[in-house]
Amino acid sequence: MTFSILLQILGALVIIAEVFIPSGGLLSILATGLIGYSLYNFYTSGSIQWLAIFALIDLVSVPTLIWFSFKALAKSPLTLKNRLSRDKGVVSQSLELNILIDKEGVAVTDLRPSGIARIDGLRYDVVTDGEYVEQNSEIVVSSITGNQIIVNPKIPS
Repeated sequence: MTFSILLQILGALVIIAEVFIPSGGLLSILATGLIGYSLYNFYTSGSIQWLAIFALIDLVSVPTLIWFSFKALAKSPLTLKNRLSRDKGVVSQSLELNILIDKEGVAVTDLRPSGIARIDGLRYDVVTDGEYVEQNSEIVVSSITGNQIIVNPKIPS
């Protein structure tokens, strides 16, 4: 009986380790085996009452252990606590790209829907809204999304 209780404790420790150590589920399989074998030992030793008690304990304690382990993981030094923000100098969009809106240029390559365009004498990777634009066609920058420059063919006036 003490061996089965020891297996239960080891199974609980392996469950906690599974949360903190990436093992691809191997530690979960080991924990399931340890707890399952301890329950099997209770069953084969003829102590059905202990089997029922520990089965109920496992039904409550395993999800509780997992929940508390994830809460502890969130507060541990193993997790990233830094938040990326403008205050720390992180910018997701290049601010100089905004000046390109409504500028005209020429498609250096075919835009199917992405390619290269020359705008204000500089080459940029651009995309269309799904349209095919032939090489050397005039284009207009319609919007900037993230770091994507979205262009449309220039409509002759």
